[in-house]
Amino acid sequence: MADSFDVAILGSGPGGYVAAIRAGQFGLTTAIIEKDARLGGTCLHRGCIPTKALLYTAELFHRVQNAAAFGIDVGSAVVDWNAAQKHKQKVVDKNAGGVDFLMKKNKVTVIKGFGKLLGKGKIEIKGADGAVKIIEAKNIILATGSVVSTLPSISIDNERILSSDSILTLPVIPKSLVVLGAGAVGTEFASIFNQVGSKVTLIEFLPRVLPLEDEDVSAELKKQLVRQKIDVLTSTTFESVTRTKGGVQVKAKGSDGKEIIIEAEYFLSAVGRKPVTEGIGLEVTNIKRNPKGAITVDPMMRTTEPNVYAIGDITTYPMLAHCASAMGTLAAEDIAGKNPRPINIDRVPNATYCYPEVASVGLTEKRARERGFDVKVGTFPFSAVGKAAISDEGIGFVKIVSDKKYDEVLGVHLVGPHATELLAEACVGLQLETTTEELGRTIHAHPTLSEAIHEAAEVTLGHPIHI
Repeated sequence: MADSFDVAILGSGPGGYVAAIRAGQFGLTTAIIEKDARLGGTCLHRGCIPTKALLYTAELFHRVQNAAAFGIDVGSAVVDWNAAQKHKQKVVDKNAGGVDFLMKKNKVTVIKGFGKLLGKGKIEIKGADGAVKIIEAKNIILATGSVVSTLPSISIDNERILSSDSILTLPVIPKSLVVLGAGAVGTEFASIFNQVGSKVTLIEFLPRVLPLEDEDVSAELKKQLVRQKIDVLTSTTFESVTRTKGGVQVKAKGSDGKEIIIEAEYFLSAVGRKPVTEGIGLEVTNIKRNPKGAITVDPMMRTTEPNVYAIGDITTYPMLAHCASAMGTLAAEDIAGKNPRPINIDRVPNATYCYPEVASVGLTEKRARERGFDVKVGTFPFSAVGKAAISDEGIGFVKIVSDKKYDEVLGVHLVGPHATELLAEACVGLQLETTTEELGRTIHAHPTLSEAIHEAAEVTLGHPIHI
């Protein structure tokens, strides 16, 4: 007889394990199936967490190098890359242990192995030892995530030509690195290695870095990256990367049609990710996918197969860990009959942890105009904020996009110090459908970086104080 559950979840990333917790909280018998040795998925083991750990090391080194200006002379600082890697792994292991604990706390059955749909609520699970187990579930949540993708012309060897997975275990700091792709992943790795001493070249096919962000934010970030001596090549067509005796040779073509040849020690392909929807048994279901392999879901995360849900990177929603978690919560609540509120994609925040950080929620100025809003905009620089002067981080700005007719805030965009933390206020504001006036009349503590948000609202209203 097969084990039977109310809910079975394929994948234990930030979507899957959160769905399992929520289902367990509702008293549903829940199983989570994971092919990797540890729970946590890509975000914990090969993405968000290890990347941010290395980013913190890089930022700390940058701080120490400039500490003398603040009255602290520490001499000549060096990066112990081996110790940085150990710190990264310590953080990952601690978080993985936390996920294990939460599964036990919420009475979730953990099954290790590769899960595959058999149809009619049955799932086959093949363990690492080849043993096969079959379980049954009244409801199934697919949360199999995504893997790195690259261009057909690139052969990743994980030695000199790297993916965003393999670069995390690089044993040395490269003397030089070429990064292909100036999205969130590419700019973050460019920042890490630039700050620890690598000569970094960042190549982007589109006209700007972070192409999904507001155009003004992209322009400011590019300016700051160039100031840090990162070679930023936008509107540049990648042609090839080949191994050389000491590293790699990269060929590209600029917007003027001229060939660009770059010699470097390492090459990182950071051009995107693709959903893991092959090999999990979708062919025995009526589940629909788009041409890129992503699963179509309704507002409750239901697929076109009865009692089968899909969440996270395998859907058409943004490939973001926090979005996957929200989707997992929503799916579990729908299964439990709690009538949850659908996710508003416009209010899913973006956060990029390069230096300076970039964060946003809501509509860009361009998108707001495309939707027909009569737009008003206010921008306030961090250079006019006292707290930023204290830490010598007066770079970047806050930009508020709002509607003239009703004064509703449509989007908030930040590039500057601690932007990813400052964004929370904007997320709450948009969720509550705040107006620019309400934001401007909210008293912000002084001196804080968050004053820039208050001041940006004042600019939007036409009566700024500090500029």
